[in-house]
Amino acid sequence: MSTDIDDIDDGQDLNDVNIIGGCLDEISTWKLEAKLETSTRYFYGISEVKEILTGRKCYVIGRKGCGKTAISEHILSLEAKNLFVDKLSFKNFPFNELYGLRNENFSEFNQYITIWKFVIYSHICKMLIRNPAVDYETKEQLKKLYPERSNFPLQRLIPKWVSDTFEINLFGLGAKIGGGSKHSAPNWIEKCDILEDFLIEHVTHSSRSSYFIMFDELDEDFRDILNNNSIKNYMDLINSLFKAVQDIRSVFRGEKLNIFPVIFLRDDIYAMISDSDKTKWDDFRIDLDWDRDKIRKLLAFRLSRAQNPNSKDVSFDAAWRGVFFPSMTRVGKGGKNKLSAFDFITRATHVRPRDYIRFIQAAAEDAIRKGNTRIGAESIYSVDKAFSNYMRSELTDEMQAVIPDIRQVFESMSSMRKQLFLIDEFRSHYREFSLRNKMNTSDPDFVLQNLFHFSAVGNFNDKTGFNFFRYNNKEARLNFKEKIIVHRGLLKSLQIL
Repeated sequence: MSTDIDDIDDGQDLNDVNIIGGCLDEISTWKLEAKLETSTRYFYGISEVKEILTGRKCYVIGRKGCGKTAISEHILSLEAKNLFVDKLSFKNFPFNELYGLRNENFSEFNQYITIWKFVIYSHICKMLIRNPAVDYETKEQLKKLYPERSNFPLQRLIPKWVSDTFEINLFGLGAKIGGGSKHSAPNWIEKCDILEDFLIEHVTHSSRSSYFIMFDELDEDFRDILNNNSIKNYMDLINSLFKAVQDIRSVFRGEKLNIFPVIFLRDDIYAMISDSDKTKWDDFRIDLDWDRDKIRKLLAFRLSRAQNPNSKDVSFDAAWRGVFFPSMTRVGKGGKNKLSAFDFITRATHVRPRDYIRFIQAAAEDAIRKGNTRIGAESIYSVDKAFSNYMRSELTDEMQAVIPDIRQVFESMSSMRKQLFLIDEFRSHYREFSLRNKMNTSDPDFVLQNLFHFSAVGNFNDKTGFNFFRYNNKEARLNFKEKIIVHRGLLKSLQIL
């Protein structure tokens, strides 16, 4: 049974405790997809955003569910008098159209730099049209060149911009380009140079304005790219994008034009980039890492905003106890041990915002169905299995690009019926399972390393009794001398509990 609010005995003001009361309906509508939520209400202003808006950082790297899209959506919502923002989504984008746009004047790994610069410069020109500070003549010339509205999908714009019929003639810097001998550079390469010259020579006077181009959802088709053996083209394309951003920052560093391209990318894809200059990118990189303290602050903010869209500076305890009954949840054999609701939820997650949002949203729905005004232990237990299925699905989506057999890998783990096991146990079991099921991924050590990399499993130290998962330390590596422990969030979906 859930404990009534009168049982709180820590001396906290009941008005403070009740600040969130009655907001389960709102919490039940929380969305996992940041684009579907109201940024002005629920975006938690982490310090990393300021680093982006000042132009100091331009690479945002993090795991799925860590808030990359939430940041890009928030920045998109900030467009104002002197701040202009375009977001380029590559969800369901036909990457094959970009693979054909190489600039062979560059080395093999850098042949897509020009097309990325061309895309960025074209969007800057489109944003200049929206800027009241840009003079009339410049706007009129740009409107003829870019009559499309900014919400046209990128896959429709790029083929038009690179075609021979697309004319660039800005202040005499270019004329209709097309044809040419087969030995001449493709016309879109020359167009890129023309746009760069135009921005340097004719737009530097709008120095107080900033222009942000955000590249998001670059990983949406990553699994299909690997399955189609296009990984080299894809990685060359991503590598070139980072180089293009660096090049643009260098070109305009001495100019009075604030152009800030920003890349949002999954950390496992970023780790696959191999470039001699990659260490230099660290100065411009943000790693989206979350810990217990940051998550508590985020939840205090979101839970208080669920009650009042303009709420500020509510403590975690006040926000949490207004939504959750203060009863403890029982764990372990026979329910001998007890955990707070927050600790119970936390151990099922990878300490990512999306994980908490999913669990709390589902628990709010369950509490409403039970007729409760707040979330109790019974609702937490009720949604624990569904959350475990969510975690398994999330990990499957993340890992399928690396291990196409990941669904069967999880089946093999389920058939072991153990949360804690020796590596040799797993090796023997997995070899037999993969042979019996004719799996393509037959190396158990490769599977374990990737399960550890994505925190599906961790190491267990017998001497200390502690678990080690990579989501707590991204520099951690699998220790083959220690036992393996399956993450708590997967146990029910794997039928281990």
